[in-house]
Amino acid sequence: MVSFDLRRLRLLHELRERGTLGAVAAALGYSPSAVSQQLAVLEKEVGERLLEKAGRGVRLTDAGLLLAGHARTLLAAAEAAAADLAALAGDVRGTVRACGLQSATRHILVPVVARLMAEYPLVRTEVSETELEQALPELRLGAVDVVISDEYDGHPRPRPPGLRFALLHEEPLRLVLPTAHPLAAAGDPVAVSALRDDVWAASDAGTGHHDMVVGTCRSLGGYEPDVRHRSNDADVQLELVRRTGAVALLPELTLPTGDPTVAVREVAEVDVRRRLVVVTRDGPAAPALTAFLAATTDQVALLPTGAGVDRGDPNG
Repeated sequence: MVSFDLRRLRLLHELRERGTLGAVAAALGYSPSAVSQQLAVLEKEVGERLLEKAGRGVRLTDAGLLLAGHARTLLAAAEAAAADLAALAGDVRGTVRACGLQSATRHILVPVVARLMAEYPLVRTEVSETELEQALPELRLGAVDVVISDEYDGHPRPRPPGLRFALLHEEPLRLVLPTAHPLAAAGDPVAVSALRDDVWAASDAGTGHHDMVVGTCRSLGGYEPDVRHRSNDADVQLELVRRTGAVALLPELTLPTGDPTVAVREVAEVDVRRRLVVVTRDGPAAPALTAFLAATTDQVALLPTGAGVDRGDPNG
């Protein structure tokens, strides 16, 4: 009867998902040679060839693919067993690895980490700022435990199997103009269609925010926006508005309060909105993660509404 080492099975599972020994090594903090050696040991344990040469790299054999599929099931079962045992013992300890986009990290994750440090000193929390496109694969592989991300009206995110999505917060998006912009003076809602000739600042191409900006200009204005400036940092986008005369479309949570250097205006045509979602893996959660998620819900309830919205004279 073959006995399986879960650590080596994880390496095999990671190789199937990430594709190269180098990618597995980088993700798990090993050297490529160490990963290769451990997989060679796994081959001897099971008595089957799991890897074969493929150009300058390797690929899984049929036996490797078969075992990698079972590895995912076994790893999920081990994670569930650990969560159940921790819950039975009543211990709130362990590590929670969380990641999110910039505004969620600043306004939600950082306060949650501070709270858990005070209330659950045996819980180690790790936070990183990551876009959903990079975060979801890491969540599925178990490299992170919780992701906070966003989605916009008309641009739903994918819902990969094995993950649980829950709504945290919903907010409107606002047009941000330089105070010298002709449409900023009156304080009235501004039509996206009226910004056809403006230069835009948005997030990097391929992100949800970039797709939303382009899609909103196409659907409401009938034009392709001149997205000349790209940054995933909302503060950089705001500075581009202040210093270069660009315009932006940003969620309220990213906006400054009472800042006279920019004009924040409602979208005239429709109410464009963003939703923050929390994503975890299916299955039972360990007590540390349960405590983290409860603190996250409490923190979201404290988020301000109407932050940064200035409907009056930006020069007043």
